[in-house]
Amino acid sequence: MRILDRYILKEIIVAFLFGIFAFSAVFIGSGTLLRIAQYVTQYGASFSSVVRLFIYSMPAIMLWTFPMSMLLASLLVFGKLSGASEITAMKSCGISLYRIMRPILVMGIVVSIFAIAFNEYVVPWANQAYTDVINYEIKNNTAPQSREHIILKEIKDGNIQRLVYARRYDAEKNRMEWITMQDFEEGKLVRVENADYADWGDNEWLLHNGVIYSITDGEMSHTMHFDTQKLPVQESPDSIIREQKKPEEMTMKELEAQIKIMRGQYVDTTDFEIELYQRITVPLASFIFTLIGVPLGLQPNRNSSSIGFGLSIIIIFIYYTLMTVSNVIGRAIPPAYAVWLPNLVGAIIGCYLIRKAGRT
Repeated sequence: MRILDRYILKEIIVAFLFGIFAFSAVFIGSGTLLRIAQYVTQYGASFSSVVRLFIYSMPAIMLWTFPMSMLLASLLVFGKLSGASEITAMKSCGISLYRIMRPILVMGIVVSIFAIAFNEYVVPWANQAYTDVINYEIKNNTAPQSREHIILKEIKDGNIQRLVYARRYDAEKNRMEWITMQDFEEGKLVRVENADYADWGDNEWLLHNGVIYSITDGEMSHTMHFDTQKLPVQESPDSIIREQKKPEEMTMKELEAQIKIMRGQYVDTTDFEIELYQRITVPLASFIFTLIGVPLGLQPNRNSSSIGFGLSIIIIFIYYTLMTVSNVIGRAIPPAYAVWLPNLVGAIIGCYLIRKAGRT
């Protein structure tokens, strides 16, 4: 690695770490601590529960600070280099702006890739642990709560044997509604059962008002109606609800499986699709913000850290406003297109600014 690269990377890493601590402090002070204080005053949360809530909240917070910190690092470092005429000196030695930018662009890509992995393997687990501490330790909600989209799977030797989907669980009636059960043999669908609802009583689930479809070679062979039938599921309502996850608690693989199942039941999957695609677009914002931050840092009067921090806030606000708008648009057009809108706009603006800066 050349001396120039080491010098720029050192400055970038220091500014990037500063950004993570600074923006994390803002998130923690404006939201996390307030919520934790409410749990202490309203539910008498123990010290150990409060500590774990704080720890489990950090991964989701850090994920959002990665793009912000790359933007701040770009503005501060290149503002400092430009203000001290170091960029001019480098250019006078025959080094192009694109070569000077290479270390921070590479770091932006590395941070984005790391953030994608972090968002897949750490954040969902932490979000689920955070929810469990609130529900089962602080609020002491031992009774199952009403939930939408209940999915149960029975897997043996890596092959799915049975899939049960319920549109809703009603905690007041202790009932699952709009049931579909699919039985598989050697990976092939052989039977489908639909029922209006299933009640829990005497440690078993009973299906009501249903119909059974036998499937042969992918085609329905015959049907049979029933008034009441036992659902071959041993889990109690409490166990079933504990197994269910919110979209933010799922990995991308789990989200894809959930979307596939819900589509099979003709259920709207927009929220799940938006969550799935944002697992990629939000981490990639680290690279997009780098593209924007570097040329803006080269502008006159960018050597002030306070100006750089203020400009970061403005750009972040605009970006996340676009993200909110894209989530709304995602209900009118395919979410896969809408969710990429902020990154696409940011990439176009960043490339334009870099090209313009390269000409000066």
